[in-house]
Amino acid sequence: MTLMINDDHWVTTARRVPSPFCDTRPADEMSLLVVHNISLPPGKFGGPYIEQLFTGKLNPNDDPYFEIIHQFRVSAHCLIRRDGEIVQFVPFNQRAWHAGVSKFEERDKCNDFSIGIELEGTDNIPYTDEQYQILTKLTQMLMSRYPAITRERVTGHEFIAPGRKTDPGLSFDWLRFKNKL
Repeated sequence: MTLMINDDHWVTTARRVPSPFCDTRPADEMSLLVVHNISLPPGKFGGPYIEQLFTGKLNPNDDPYFEIIHQFRVSAHCLIRRDGEIVQFVPFNQRAWHAGVSKFEERDKCNDFSIGIELEGTDNIPYTDEQYQILTKLTQMLMSRYPAITRERVTGHEFIAPGRKTDPGLSFDWLRFKNKL
């Protein structure tokens, strides 16, 4: 699969599901890539719930856990599903609300300068070969389009929000991923 970013900062082959949970970056800077994981309900894959969360349409009655999170205003730029499908919620030149309270190389507010990629998964279930393949291609494309994102500026949520976040977790094979960049 060939991946391209168009002039509006969308992946041309991604399924677009625009999120209202984004805004203008304080500077036109994309210099960090943050890898996350998400599954809704926790530990379950497939279904519409991640998209519903990122678009503000999650029904709190569909699962007890959703009663806690249904009002969260969160998003990511892209989600990579277990089968490798890319769903894009926010164009890369906009600020997605994925990192929260965070710091990278002594700089706070990582949302201001980062791109957030969610993998459908958990901290302790291995990710799929398709996810690694698409994440690698997407990362290479982002590094080419936004040259301030270098191999050293690709990190996990757990490293920019230690003690608060644990994703993408021990199940993510950083060596496998970074050796392809």
